[in-house]
Amino acid sequence: MSKRVSVFIDASNLWAVQKVRGQYLDLKQLKEYLKIAHGATTMVLYYYDAYPETGTRDYDTSGKHAFYTYLKKGLGFIVRKKPLKQLHITTDQGVVVQEKGNMDVELVIDAVNKVEKYDEAILFSGDSDFLALVRFIRNRGKKVYVYSTRTNISKELLTGGDGYRDILNIKDNIWRGKIEHRNKTTLD
Repeated sequence: MSKRVSVFIDASNLWAVQKVRGQYLDLKQLKEYLKIAHGATTMVLYYYDAYPETGTRDYDTSGKHAFYTYLKKGLGFIVRKKPLKQLHITTDQGVVVQEKGNMDVELVIDAVNKVEKYDEAILFSGDSDFLALVRFIRNRGKKVYVYSTRTNISKELLTGGDGYRDILNIKDNIWRGKIEHRNKTTLD
């Protein structure tokens, strides 16, 4: 019997998990793990991310776009991305720039529009906002599994789907090199 699985990855949630672990996820290994763990005969993976626009950082951001290309061409992911929005906020300390790059709507649109093309959904997020989506998918007779961490998941999502898995407790070899933080440069 065939089993179609769609994976919806909120990149900001995945980054939070990686920071807690201090290691990068090997997305190729993660893809293989998910395929086996969920018995998928076919799997479609979506990756949602917001990126800094060129010139908004004091370091090279071209690696981000090379990463998206690797996800698409190397691993067969469907990548949904958009530039971070810069908001200028006036505070007591002056004008500060806050960045927002929420991709929740894009994720929900794909999950809803493709609901007839999968038997099971895997959601990489801990945001309680996704509970309505989980209910929608389950009401269509589909299974939904949530992947996050105990420190980054809402109580609603913890129990709202058909199962929850703490990414940090996965024993398979889905982790690779340590996260190395960029050296801050100072101007004298």
